[in-house]
Amino acid sequence: MYLLEHDAKELLAARDIPLPAGMLAAADTPLPALPPGPWVVKAQVTAGGRGKAGGIRKAATIEAVRAAISDIARLHIRGRPVHECRIEQQITGAHEAYLGLMLDPAAAGVRVLLAPRGGMEIEAMAAEPGLLHTAVCDPDQSVLAASAVELARDLAPPLRGALTAAGSALAAAFFAYECSLLEINPLFVMRDGSWLAGDAKMITDDNALPRQQAVANLLERRARAYPEAHLKLHYGCDYVVVDPEGEIGLLTTGAGLSMMLIDELRGAGLRPYNFLDVRTGGLRGDPARLIHVLNWIAQGPRVKVILVNVFAGITDLGEFSRLLLAAFQAVPQLRVPVVARLIGNAIEVARTVLGDAGIDVVTELGAAVTRVRSHLAAKSGA
Repeated sequence: MYLLEHDAKELLAARDIPLPAGMLAAADTPLPALPPGPWVVKAQVTAGGRGKAGGIRKAATIEAVRAAISDIARLHIRGRPVHECRIEQQITGAHEAYLGLMLDPAAAGVRVLLAPRGGMEIEAMAAEPGLLHTAVCDPDQSVLAASAVELARDLAPPLRGALTAAGSALAAAFFAYECSLLEINPLFVMRDGSWLAGDAKMITDDNALPRQQAVANLLERRARAYPEAHLKLHYGCDYVVVDPEGEIGLLTTGAGLSMMLIDELRGAGLRPYNFLDVRTGGLRGDPARLIHVLNWIAQGPRVKVILVNVFAGITDLGEFSRLLLAAFQAVPQLRVPVVARLIGNAIEVARTVLGDAGIDVVTELGAAVTRVRSHLAAKSGA
């Protein structure tokens, strides 16, 4: 889960990471009590480049804060609307550095990135010879902290001490929250060697939510900011609307296969409504998850056909088919044609079960797409 800056900082504060004082505000709510000014007003979106897009503004008065929130709330930054802003104290007289930790799957470790100058994008740092220092470490907290010490070894004080201390603190938070990315840019270094996390980018592992109580609690409080992650926490599957005007509701399993299917449909000039990894292995004789999914798809105003795409290994397609029919009966508002592409265990049973309900089963994607296109054409001509 890609956390908004404010929420990432809330989690970091719980780990005693030093931060500028700040709070959350929205254009349609009263302004909360603020820390002493002047302030910086920052758009809360899960995207970089906020400053270039006008999503970060300084304010010296309460009136300027209100005006900044109002202006920023009208922005879309990299296609994402701004619903909230973080208002925090401006930090002056500090040096800006950079520190990041990220999983490196190719190296089977964690990459530590450190630069004596921050405030710019990581790509720009990498382009300047000698600016970005990096190392890949074993996924161990003490090893990461030691790596930060080594990378900062040749820096002058107070940078060396601040980045060393920050490396140790961030390594602990990285593992505590099971992050795939934790990036502080800028990392403010004060003249006395103390430091503050000026900005925070944090991505956590959704699959770790059952054991990450602090992240799960935040998600419950902030469900409106993270609707897809909240659905996953409560319903055990991944669901995202990818095109609000899409015409094809997808009932699919396997994240990679679902993304590939979306690409295939778009490549064929068709408009899928949603991404879904329903995780058939977790159904266990209960159609409830499928009912939830069909109810979500039914909210699509232009959905005209359902495409079921399931590769079954341990899943029994006969049982899945019976559960699917029960789910459709429970969602009477979704009365559209169904195309079922099924492959795997108990396929012949599935053919019989779905065939008796008037749903043909195909095994080839090309045949499924052809049938989807035919149903859409018939709907358009009706």
